[in-house]
Amino acid sequence: MKAQPRSLRVRLPALLLSLEVLFLALYVCFVAYDDDLDGRLQHNRTVPAQNSLYLNYLFFTDVQVMIFVGFGCLLSFLRLYGFSGLAFNFLTATVSIQWAVLVQGYFQFCRGGKIRLSVVNLLNAEFACAVVLISFGAVLGKTSPVQLLVMALLEVPAFAVTEWAVLSYLRINDAGGSILIHLFACYFGLGATFALYRPGLRDGHAKESSNYQSDVLSMLGTLFLWVFWPSFNGALALRGDDQHRAVLHTFLGLSASTLTAFALSAAFERRGRLSMADLQNVTLAGGVTVGASVDMMISPAAAFALGAAGGVACMLGYRHLTPYLARRFRIQDQCGIHNLHGLTGLIASLAGICAILGASEDTYGPSLYQTFSHRAPPEGHALAELRRAVPDLQAGLGRSAREQALWQAAAIGVAVATASVGGVLTGLVMRLPFLAPPPDEGCYDDEMYFLVPSDYGGDGGSRLAVGERDDSKA
Repeated sequence: MKAQPRSLRVRLPALLLSLEVLFLALYVCFVAYDDDLDGRLQHNRTVPAQNSLYLNYLFFTDVQVMIFVGFGCLLSFLRLYGFSGLAFNFLTATVSIQWAVLVQGYFQFCRGGKIRLSVVNLLNAEFACAVVLISFGAVLGKTSPVQLLVMALLEVPAFAVTEWAVLSYLRINDAGGSILIHLFACYFGLGATFALYRPGLRDGHAKESSNYQSDVLSMLGTLFLWVFWPSFNGALALRGDDQHRAVLHTFLGLSASTLTAFALSAAFERRGRLSMADLQNVTLAGGVTVGASVDMMISPAAAFALGAAGGVACMLGYRHLTPYLARRFRIQDQCGIHNLHGLTGLIASLAGICAILGASEDTYGPSLYQTFSHRAPPEGHALAELRRAVPDLQAGLGRSAREQALWQAAAIGVAVATASVGGVLTGLVMRLPFLAPPPDEGCYDDEMYFLVPSDYGGDGGSRLAVGERDDSKA
């Protein structure tokens, strides 16, 4: 194997230390406590239970588990790339969250020239981190840690700008992030892997496979994601009924996609056996397909149907669409993110549009203008009348259901277009030689970057790091 010692010995430490210095300087200059953390604002009338910590920390910890345990284990399915799947996920996630606090803070939490920091910022930053880790799946095993960090540094601002523009100007409903998280992450990752196309991997790679232990670890990651996904979808929903519906709908959607995954996996295999690859991915499809309408009155049956539809689309995508995209469009989607996040994200977005078109006061009562805040009338007599039923109702834009649906459709186009262009440009940057891309023969191989144990590869592999000599054999 061709050694690349400078990839870790020089470039990675230099990049990480530079980032630490930069982040520290930015935090010193621009980050301050939010009101819920500022001791100067505490007094004997402060109600601790109203602090954002108690309102948001449970959701934050659940998403933490998804980011660091769920994604990390799920990305460890390759038999010789488990160290990298776990460790690079850990590293990339940590950098992404630190960076997202700054970038998102500039757009969303900046007051008086300072980013006001609270647990809410961390929760939002973890959603930006999830975008990066989803995109990471498209280039898994074919990139160095330096390339992955550069990808994170470029994708977080692209996502933050898109998120700010869509939420500030298009003003859409997307509590579960089907548009802004799943679609954006998917098409950014596809754009990056398109730019990073490797002709030498067109017919596969000898190390591009799993084994018994790696599949068990990956399935454990799926279970963590499955269990905590209701928090992911419900964290940013309106507290109360909307958040309650989000948890219920997510569970029903995941349950339906799980049953679909088991049924189709056995049906598509000639001898009726189950595929762990199917169960690791297709079971999660329902969490995405309910995302755009997760807080709406779509009915439990609709949530179940959406989960089943997501499972079918995801399964067919893995079986037919992924190899077609690789063969005809040079898109080597390593983890099949287009199936789990792209196809299902499109289904979710269309379902959200249908739910918006069907929303009325007959179904929601006065809460219609809270769930769909942009349909509330602007300041005036109509708003004053509504405030008799909903005292804390905020002024909206007075949009009709049809107008809101059109804005939702526009947001889909904006997210897909900006992500695709941003992904291609990021991929072109990642191709630069000084970012230490691994050679084709070094792909999907922990030995490129880690000290590996003696049982690595199942054949008594070397414990040496890349570039070190074994003097005992001299």
